[in-house]
Amino acid sequence: MNSHRRLLLFTGDGKGKTTAALGMVLRAAGHGMRICVIQFIKNDPETGERKALSRLPGVEFIQAGLGFVPAGNHGDFPVHRQAAREAMKIAEERFCRKACDLIVLDEICTACAMNLISLDEVIRLIGNAPPGTIVVLTGRNAPPALIDMADTVTVMECRKHAFQAGIRAEKGVEY
Repeated sequence: MNSHRRLLLFTGDGKGKTTAALGMVLRAAGHGMRICVIQFIKNDPETGERKALSRLPGVEFIQAGLGFVPAGNHGDFPVHRQAAREAMKIAEERFCRKACDLIVLDEICTACAMNLISLDEVIRLIGNAPPGTIVVLTGRNAPPALIDMADTVTVMECRKHAFQAGIRAEKGVEY
């Protein structure tokens, strides 16, 4: 384990951001590391990743989001904001307890871009990551400040997507 914090960011409009992060989870689990995955937007108990990760020792998987986020002026927006704040509290608590070697903050960039949480809150959270922790951020529209902070940044670019051709989301591919 390194003595410094690592920060990796997967962003862009293409498919594969969460999938890349979960590949890191699989790799870390193979090394017996303690892992926490916190999903800031998603909330579906039937996803393949949720089912698979529940079988891996040392992996804590938390779906803190409420699913599809409405526009900021919609009446349900405040409950989504509160859910994102709760996800931030969970992450902060894991950092304080030094409970994770690897923590994935899935869709945190999207939560920030949608004004569910502030960029300052995210920067402060990352700053509280203990030395030796690997932090993975995912989501579209990553703010430049997070890109600058990260050690590794991958931008997934969508060139073509099955949905554009009318192909619906498929088990094992999209969920």
